[in-house]
Amino acid sequence: MSGANAFKFVMLPPQNATYREWAARLAAEVPEARIVLVEDDAQAMREIVDADGAFGWLPADLLARSTKLRWLQAPQIAPAAGYYHQALIEHPLKVTNFREIFNDHIGAHIMAFVLAFARGMHVFIPRQARREWKKSSQEAGDVVHLPEATALIVGVGGIGAEAARLLAAFGVKVLATDARRATAPEGVAEMHKPEALDSLLPRADFVILTVPHTPATEGFFNRTRFQKMKPSAFFINIGRGMTTRLDDLVDALNAKEIAGAALDVFEIEPLPPEHPLWTMPNVLLTPHMAGHGPYLNDRRYEIMKENCRRFAAGKDLMNEVDKGVWF
Repeated sequence: MSGANAFKFVMLPPQNATYREWAARLAAEVPEARIVLVEDDAQAMREIVDADGAFGWLPADLLARSTKLRWLQAPQIAPAAGYYHQALIEHPLKVTNFREIFNDHIGAHIMAFVLAFARGMHVFIPRQARREWKKSSQEAGDVVHLPEATALIVGVGGIGAEAARLLAAFGVKVLATDARRATAPEGVAEMHKPEALDSLLPRADFVILTVPHTPATEGFFNRTRFQKMKPSAFFINIGRGMTTRLDDLVDALNAKEIAGAALDVFEIEPLPPEHPLWTMPNVLLTPHMAGHGPYLNDRRYEIMKENCRRFAAGKDLMNEVDKGVWF
């Protein structure tokens, strides 16, 4: 490899068939990059010394060996706790992630939950399992008329913005909070700072969490916040499980402080089989798969390839992370 823009890019262990394919494609499509597919920890300790960029998990002892590292591509949108350790936060390297690849899939999953509650599916699905033919009266409250409903999206990144667009298409008024976004995306009627959350909760028929797990959001949905919601409102979390205290959610449901909940992410994963949420009649659960759908690995690869090209050209990288807040 030669040229002023040439750089060494190491793909850290563990490896799999997808990463091996990516390494071969990057080597062919980004000639400025010398791709090193690292097989084990010992090789990682050797190869990181003069690497300019890396992909994967970079623990503190490995980071301490580097002398040139300027960029780390995270393997996930929101890696598990511990990825952004203090040494990484304090290091001058830039971290990028794979955000935006799930917008359409998770937006559809959110709508599936909203529509299920709006049309009473959480009532009728258990009846189907019991082979019970039982209609509800029109006054039973099993239907939420969406053109008269309000949704609050907590965290309007790409996923939240797509959910807002879909909700607005059904006539829902969308309120939103976000720490970074200053202008309202399509479908959002009101845009607010996170500090406005408590004042907005009483207005919402659906409260939808799409926020990542950060020091500020860990456990921030607790009993006090559930008590600020309407008794007729539904809570939906497809962001990160650590943002919501499950014991508080169970208590709020039992006390009828909220009407129901739908979760794709959990404070404990997998959710233990004895957990009360499994059998609560007004709860819908999916096993952390809201992002499932086609083309995800292609989208991940395209982000990494584009960032390799930008890194070689000295341009700003896509999806740069604020390391101090983990996203």
